[in-house]
Amino acid sequence: MAQLTTTPGTPVVVDRRVLVGYDNYPAAQRAVDGLSDAGFPVEHVTIVGSDLRLEETVTGRVTNGRAALTGAGSGAIFGAVVGMFLGVFTSTTMSFLVLVLWAALWGAVTGAAFGFINHFFTGGKRDFASRSAIVAGRYDVLVAASHLDHARAVLDGGPRPADTVIVDPAPSAGPYDPAAAGSTSPDLPHPEGPAPRP
Repeated sequence: MAQLTTTPGTPVVVDRRVLVGYDNYPAAQRAVDGLSDAGFPVEHVTIVGSDLRLEETVTGRVTNGRAALTGAGSGAIFGAVVGMFLGVFTSTTMSFLVLVLWAALWGAVTGAAFGFINHFFTGGKRDFASRSAIVAGRYDVLVAASHLDHARAVLDGGPRPADTVIVDPAPSAGPYDPAAAGSTSPDLPHPEGPAPRP
């Protein structure tokens, strides 16, 4: 699959080709690291994630009490930071410590109140905590077409990690034609195949 990309600010179009595809990012990263270790100019390499999906991992149940406790923790940290800032202007170490502790205490009380009230008024519509991440189904290592043969030789000569699955390249819709897409980029010749070897 050929991919033509334009770097912002420059009119140069780079013809990138798929070197190898993996089902996880660390494997693609190790492939690029292997190319780098072999002295390959990695500035011609790009890792592209495709088949993106949103994964939301539920981390636990949230109750009014837990919401208040989380709010108290956040409020205490915020209060302590404000107390330290104001404590810089005090004359003794003892007054500094007292100011920081009182600010942390008031921050915890305020944070607990806001956390409780905020969760209480949701009416139980979202009683769980979670974290979200965008995850790709496959990771293709793309290389500038002018360096593809060199990259293949380097990658074929090195060992592949045992815990990775190499996936077949995605089907191509054919060569990309910038003129058909309405691009004003200059027409570049497309290589017909590998260059003959002497």
